[in-house]
Amino acid sequence: MQNKQTASWSELLWGRNGLRSVALAGGVALHAVNVYIVTTILPSVVQDIGGLEYYAWNTTLFVVASILGSALSPKAMDSFGARRAFLMAIVIFVLGTVGCALAPSMPWMLAGRTAQGLGGGLLLGLSYSSVRLVFEERLWPLAMVFVSSMWGVATLAGPAIGGIFAQTGHWRLAFWVVLPIAAGLSWLVHTQVAPVAGLGDKQVKAPLGKISVLALSVLVVSVASLSDSWYWNLLGIAVGLFMTVLVAKADNRSEARLFPTGSYSIHTALGSLYACICLLSIGVTTEIYIPYFLQLIHGKTPLIAGYLTALMSAGWTLGSFISSNRSPATSNRLIQAGPIISAGSLLMLGVMMPLTSLSQDAGSFSWLIVPLVGVGLGVGLCWPNLLTRVFKSAPAGQENIASSAITTLQLYAMAMGASLAGMVTNAAGFMQPGGALGAQQAAIALFTIFAVAPALAAIFSRGARRAAHA
Repeated sequence: MQNKQTASWSELLWGRNGLRSVALAGGVALHAVNVYIVTTILPSVVQDIGGLEYYAWNTTLFVVASILGSALSPKAMDSFGARRAFLMAIVIFVLGTVGCALAPSMPWMLAGRTAQGLGGGLLLGLSYSSVRLVFEERLWPLAMVFVSSMWGVATLAGPAIGGIFAQTGHWRLAFWVVLPIAAGLSWLVHTQVAPVAGLGDKQVKAPLGKISVLALSVLVVSVASLSDSWYWNLLGIAVGLFMTVLVAKADNRSEARLFPTGSYSIHTALGSLYACICLLSIGVTTEIYIPYFLQLIHGKTPLIAGYLTALMSAGWTLGSFISSNRSPATSNRLIQAGPIISAGSLLMLGVMMPLTSLSQDAGSFSWLIVPLVGVGLGVGLCWPNLLTRVFKSAPAGQENIASSAITTLQLYAMAMGASLAGMVTNAAGFMQPGGALGAQQAAIALFTIFAVAPALAAIFSRGARRAAHA
């Protein structure tokens, strides 16, 4: 009887289950690999078609659309069934990818990135939610681990694909090469995913209105970032924050909640946990500018710059392994120390990244590896414990809301972080004076200011550490 109840990796990855696993994991992989491809090739893109002032918008619009796509995935599942919803998401993603590959100017590129984000967000939501429909319950934990592991695969594949094509002057091919992968995924979905609907819980409604307002708040900040006036910059931030506060107030009175009860007070365990997740995610969004700084300031090739940027993700993975299965006391220390390490590493990047002397000596340049790994390491040291404690701290009956809110919050923080990063770099001289000098000034401002986010996470972590006793 025990053998029947125990799930194994061979059972998940062999035969029909293996094909189904690849189909679901492929949805996440298509989205994740694309993230790192675009991060790597973006300096080459703006050099070719212009639009440097919209550099951060490539991430902002992509992530905002991903939030909407992820939120729409349950409705798509119920309306079209798993198979048709998957295929629809792939079609949207492919149309966006073709638009990016053919883009003659930055506005076209941004339109393509928005479509990619919408399709990718749908794929993310469908991939995770379909695990319960495709596999037996005892295989769910292993399937979730396998699907989530595609982000690790993306840190290896994305910079390689983007770097090789950008380095040879053919960045558009980096988009075209994704299409055969999408075609293979479509075949797997068509043959392996049954055309079944969702779980039929009609009482659960996605709070699309509130998510739309959150998305709009990010766009307000992004539009304000284009202005040279600090007045408009600050006004954009104020309006964006005001809209976020309105969403929080509406959510507290709503039956279809976006976040569980107790999420909007920093004094509660749940509020502290979500605050830490948000602030740490904002700090990591600085990675979108690292390939540009490495190529323009230090003369690195797109391939090398892409893999150096991926060191943040590698540090995150390393920190997660170190912090797993620790005692509550050790976990509390890591939750407090992790944000400090991340903040310190960002400050180091603010000092070291602008120094052109580092690129003149290979030995000196290797010191940049330390803070690049350190930013992600600090997040990873506390991330698994933060997520676990969210589940433990959620009010009874709101565990599912608490779980899905993590993804929504992380995507929102990434989108808002990208918008703020665009505002900071543009104000610091990214466009004027521009060039290497503008990049140096922008690097100092970006990393120094964004170090505040994980530093605040360390300050606000008291409730998160108290959650160990919940």
